[in-house]
Order: sequence, then structure tokens, then C-alpha cells
Amino acid sequence: MSQENYIFVALRAALGAGKEILKIYNDPDADFSVEKKADNSPLTIADKISHQVITSYLVLTNIPVLSEEGKSIPYDERSMWKLFWLVDPIDGTKEFIGRNGEFTVNIALIENGHPILGIVYVPVTGVLYLGSENGSYKYQTDRSFDVEHLFNTEEKLPLSRKRSTYRVVGSRSHMSPETVQYIKSLDTKGKGIEIISKGSSLKICLVAEGEADIYPRLGPTMEWDTAAGHAVARFAGKNIVEYPSGIQLKYNKRNLINPWFIVS
Repeated sequence: MSQENYIFVALRAALGAGKEILKIYNDPDADFSVEKKADNSPLTIADKISHQVITSYLVLTNIPVLSEEGKSIPYDERSMWKLFWLVDPIDGTKEFIGRNGEFTVNIALIENGHPILGIVYVPVTGVLYLGSENGSYKYQTDRSFDVEHLFNTEEKLPLSRKRSTYRVVGSRSHMSPETVQYIKSLDTKGKGIEIISKGSSLKICLVAEGEADIYPRLGPTMEWDTAAGHAVARFAGKNIVEYPSGIQLKYNKRNLINPWFIVS
């Protein structure tokens, strides 16, 4: 199967999952005041349904899938994978519960520890980011969205942005003291610092898009939180490197927790 076919399968998976997630998210009777990831909560149900939809598409590629909802695959098994899908069915737990719309569906294709394809889809707004060897793009989708016509409506990243401030992306929910200290130490070439708060992998996409200059994450994340956004950033000419070593962030480690990293 060609990478173009992988892209179309992953796009259908993301859009299909987003459609099912919105049925729960927009349900006026759904109670989002439940404990995070509580059994049978709307979030947990949405996670599971999204996972099921995504895997029903990705299984057609005959490539193994590592998902947050199915993460108990032994390292001895997955360490043999040279190519695999890395999925977060819903990225942005607090954003989902808070109903602010800043949660995403993340689907990445990993080859030898590096993302070669990534899709970040925002069901509430219909915004979709795609990164592959053909470049990174941003799309605005709608309910009548047709995958076959996707490439007629794209904006190639990074977009040209002029501004007088140095924009730093910060987590809406997880700004660590170390991250705050790092931001204070930045050399902004005399520009004032403007901090943008955003949820989920949208933080990475803002740097890929050119809406922000840097996203320091000096706190814990998981591999499925970053892989799809990493592909979008990578093919937009940006970097995600471990901090402070500066080496490229890699995937399918024994421990699936990411080290601290910088997107710029």
C-alpha cells in the first residue's frame, strides 16, 4: 500500500472517529462533571468508540496499531515493529470535559522510531492538520467533507505570519514550574513574550502553522500525545527535540513516557 493510500485510510479513520465523538460531546444529557476517565463516563465511552472506529479503518493496512486505549502491548512484541500506527483516540481530556472544543483525534504512522505521517483532527471546529513527506497542510472541513477532494482546499504550512511579539505556546492545563522558568530564560531578540494557552496537540500544530515560535514542554506527556503533531511539525520544517540534549524525539520506547521536549 502506498503512502497516499495510508493517508486516505487515516483521514477516513480520523473523520469517522470525530463524527462519533461529537454525538457524545453534543449530547445535552451527557454528564461531563464525572471523575477523569471514570468507568462508563461519557469521556471513557467516547474514547472507546473513537478507538474502535479508528482501528476498524487502520486494520485494513495490515500494520499494527498502538493506541492509548489499547496500550498494554508488551514491549517485546512491539519492539519488533518497524512500521506501526500510533493513535490517541481523544487527546485533551480536560478540554473534552470542559467542553472548550480544544481536543483532537491523533493518528500517526511511525517508521523506525520516527513519524512519517500524522493527522491531527479537531472535531468541534472541523480543522484538520496533515503532515507527510509531501509537506504539511491545514484544512477546514465541514459535514459534507469528501476525502477525495481534500487536496483542493489546503493551506500549506507554515503560513506566513508577521508579528511584533515572540509567541510561546503553553499548556492550558499543565504549565510546570520548569516550563515557566524556561520561558523566562528565552532569548527573544528584544521582542516581548506573548504566551498562548492551548489544549491537546494543537500546541504543536500552532508552531507548525507559524502562529507561534516555540512550545516548550518540560513536563510529562505520552508518545501518542505528540506523534501526529510531530509529523505535522516535522514536514512543516520545524523540529521537536528532547530537552536539554537536543536529540530528535523518538517513538516506541520501552517506556512510552516522552522526555521533556522543545518544539520550534
